[in-house]
Parts: sequence; C-alpha cells; structure tokens
Amino acid sequence: MSIERPWLANYPKGVPEQIDLSQFKSVPDVLAVACRDFAARPAYENLGRTLSYAQIDALSQQFAAYLLHELKLKKGDRVAIMLPNVLQYPIAIFGALRAGLTVVNTNPMYTARELKHQLVDSGASAIVVLDNFAATLSEVLHDTPIRQVVTTGVGDLLGFPKGTLVNLTLKYVKKAIPEFHIPGAIRFNDALSQGAGKALPSITLSHEDIAFLQYTGGTTGVAKGAMLTHGNLVANMQQAAAWLGSNVKPGDEHIITALPLYHIFALTANCLVFMKFGGLNHLITNPRDMAGFVKILSRIPFTAITGVNTLFNGLLNTPGFRSLDFSHLHLTLGGGMAVQRAVAERWKQATGITLVEAYGLTETSPAACINPMNLTDYNGSIGLPIPSTDCCVMDEENRILPMGEVGELCVRGPQVMAGYWQRPEDTAAVLSTDGWLHTGDMAKMDAKGFFYIVDRKKDMILVSGFNVYPNEIEDVVAQIPGVLEVAAVGVPDEKSGEAVKLVVVRKDPGLTADDIRNFCRAELTGYKQPRIIEFRTELPKSNVGKILRRELRDSAPHTSNGTH
Repeated sequence: MSIERPWLANYPKGVPEQIDLSQFKSVPDVLAVACRDFAARPAYENLGRTLSYAQIDALSQQFAAYLLHELKLKKGDRVAIMLPNVLQYPIAIFGALRAGLTVVNTNPMYTARELKHQLVDSGASAIVVLDNFAATLSEVLHDTPIRQVVTTGVGDLLGFPKGTLVNLTLKYVKKAIPEFHIPGAIRFNDALSQGAGKALPSITLSHEDIAFLQYTGGTTGVAKGAMLTHGNLVANMQQAAAWLGSNVKPGDEHIITALPLYHIFALTANCLVFMKFGGLNHLITNPRDMAGFVKILSRIPFTAITGVNTLFNGLLNTPGFRSLDFSHLHLTLGGGMAVQRAVAERWKQATGITLVEAYGLTETSPAACINPMNLTDYNGSIGLPIPSTDCCVMDEENRILPMGEVGELCVRGPQVMAGYWQRPEDTAAVLSTDGWLHTGDMAKMDAKGFFYIVDRKKDMILVSGFNVYPNEIEDVVAQIPGVLEVAAVGVPDEKSGEAVKLVVVRKDPGLTADDIRNFCRAELTGYKQPRIIEFRTELPKSNVGKILRRELRDSAPHTSNGTH
C-alpha cells in the first residue's frame, strides 16, 4: 500500500526524512559511547546524590558481572526490575542489558495478583525489588519462576550517613516498608561488590535481540509483554534525537524525570535520548508529593521536563510552582495521554514555554509522532510522523482513508515492536503482515500531515448513533475555571443507547452541576452534552497518571436520570 507523506514538506529545518539505524547495534552500545564522551559529567541525580557517566559505567558493569558469574544467567534470560526512580534503576537495567539479558520492567505499585501474572508470563529468573514493595513479592514468590531476589532501599546508594537515615526514616517513622521475609535474598550493594573485579565476557547483541518486555498497562484484558528489541529502542532514540536536533545542547541538559523510568515514555525520552546527549537525569522518586516536587525543582536549573497532562496540571495547581525560575527551561514534552488545551495554555502562561505534544504507544517504543519543537502555541495535534515512520488512517476494512476523514491510526516504522511475548494471536490482531500497527486510536490527518487524535476506539461513546469522543468533552469542560480534573465516559441509556457522564474534581467548591451544564450548552451540540454529572475528590489513575476511564465506566450507574 502506497501512502502520501505530506508531513515531510513540513519537517523542521535540519530534521532528516530517514535516520541512520546502523550507528548503534544495541542499547549498551549507546551507553558505551555516552560513558566515553561524557565520562566526567553527571548522569543521574536523586535525593542529593549524583552519579557520573563513568560511575554508571563501572557500577552497571559490576551488576552485569554479578548476574552472569554469580547467578549464571544466560543471554536472553529475563530479569524483572521493580523499582521507582532511584539511582539503582539505571544501574540495574544497564547491567542486565550489558549481560545480554531481557529486562522485564515491573510496576512497583502492582498488586500481588498483577505481579504474579507478569513474573509467570515473562518467565523471569531474577528480580530487583525496592524494600517498600518486597512484601507484595513475598506473597507470590513461591508461585513464580524467580530463583534470586535482590532487595534494596531508597537510601542504599546515597552514602553514609544520609542513606542510613533515609532508610530508617522510611521504615520506622513513615512506616513505608511493610515487614517481609524472603529467604536467600541478597542486597543490591552486596551484589555490586560480588560483581566487582570480575571480567565481563563479550556479549554480542543485534537489533533482533529483545531488550525489554514492556507490559502494557492491562487497562483492557490481561497485561501483555510487548517485545521491544534493541533495534526498536535504538531506532526510537535516534528518531527522537534527530527531531530534537539543535534544541538540545550536548553535555548541558538538566532533564526532570518525574515519570517512572519503568514506563516506556520516560525510558526512551529521558533515559536513552538524554543519555545520548550526555544530559543529567534528575530522578523524582515520589512526584505525587507535589509540594515536595516543587521544592526539588526550586533547587535545579532544569532545562527540560517530560510528563503527562495530569502531572502538568498538578504542578500548575501547586503553590510555589509559578514563582520558580524558568529561565533555563526550553523544552516541555507531553505524552502518554491527551494534553488538554486549558492545561497547555496555562503552562505557557506560567513558564513561557510551549507544551509540545507527542504521541506514542508501548508498542512503538514509544514515539510515533511529535510536534515541531519551535511550535509557538498548543495546536491540539499530536504532531507529524517522525523520521523513518509512516502513519495513516484506516477504515474497518483496512483501507487507507483520505485526508480529513476519521479512522483508526496505524503506524509503521523501525520502532514498532516485534510482537507480544508468547501471544501470536494477540500480535496478529494488531500487527499486519506488511508491518502496520493498529493503535486502537481514532484519528484524522490534515493537509500538512499533522495528525489529530479524536479518541480511543474503545472509549468512544455512541449516543443515538452519533459518535461522541470523550477527549473533546473533557477539553471543553477543563476550560471551566472551577474544574481541576474531568473525565467523560459513556453510560447505558434506555432512549439513546448511551449517554455522556462527567466525573469532575472541583477546584472551586462552589461549582455546581448547573454551572457545568450551562457552559456545555454553549460549547457542545445537544447529543454531546452531559446527562449525568458526578463530583469526586479524585479520579482513578494509572501509575503514570493516566485517567482510567474504564474504572469510571465500571462504577457508573445503569440508569441516567439525574445528577449525583
């Protein structure tokens, strides 16, 4: 199938149509070059401790040697990493990758059931886990293939006495570490000591080798492991790096990493792209503590920040954020979920920097489209397909639709996953034989090649035969000054099949359902207007801050006859 590529004519100056896929064979190759070129420069900072590129190089080698020599793991074996943003995370993943192993990124917030599913499904042989979450692991450990557990505390790499104080405070003052008993577990620092001085054998890696099993959120059905190869990740890093181009100064960037590195957005955008540029990742361990987060930001001359809509919105509503020094900031990248116009406009007002929206999926490593970096204002688009990437909009019969028509967004490029781990049927359902990934997102393309997400296919609300897209409703309602957060879902309705329900978190306690209705009447056609409006103190969110509409739908009443 041939496709038009109008986006190429609108690429920012200096951005190539294709990227060089041959420059790096693997993620460790990227690390090796960064550690050579930026050895003395700081690479990661967390809770006041900074590690240089040379230190990351040495420590990840030690961990790789431990995995190979002490645990006797073989190329292709899986290692689960269950850590938030702490210094141990980059050491563990780079160590595992250098050892030729596949990293299974594991969300520390998993329940015992979710954790067991992932460990069994991936066949992981070993796991690195933070003490705070080890009790969950201990519940299911005997029912998994895990042979070795490496435990660690938040303070373990912070040095003495600070590290000890942090660990003791978490355990005895904040009571954040539930009791656990895991016989035979080894401490992370001891594993590093055991690996020190041992030679690292030469491991040959290619683009085809699996680097990560990246489990999709599991918001629909059972969580599946997307097989992201070294080729996928290197390609996406090269694509994003080419797109950022002259907007980034090698060796001079301070990037705020508040999204967890176990999430694909931060893993590629922060960990890999900024590693290539010799940047310093400031790891935020607990971004949900917004007041603490703003305090950290006040001490950093940050130049770049990535995040999701809820993170940016949270910062904008936290006292002290607007008075921070934004004079160094030149890059704000939003992704993971739709950025709302109201949030983007307030961000520009507060920081002076345009919030540039990108689009991607776990299955595309993640970036597929990014807006030009020189965008002056939020444009509501997810941007242009990045180098070496094709995008199109297809109908139900897999025919490519003309410009302006709404259909399913499909992506093809070197960053598209190899498939789902041991799930050929699921793979075939989303990945065509000619390489098109069906995203499940409804989109349209304009004359310049910019793509616009209309909504998730599965989130679409059908009111009397009319398609209603929650994103549109949420964008409108978010403009009301008294609204902090909003989600729109479809609920069953006897007359219209489905009706629109709004779940709203108030900023202004005086805001009423009628206020919202009156605003919607002026902004939305009849069938799009909310039938039910429910106020809550918070919205259910995933670990990275995505609003879980599914949970709201599941808890919705079966009738729609009033306001709750």
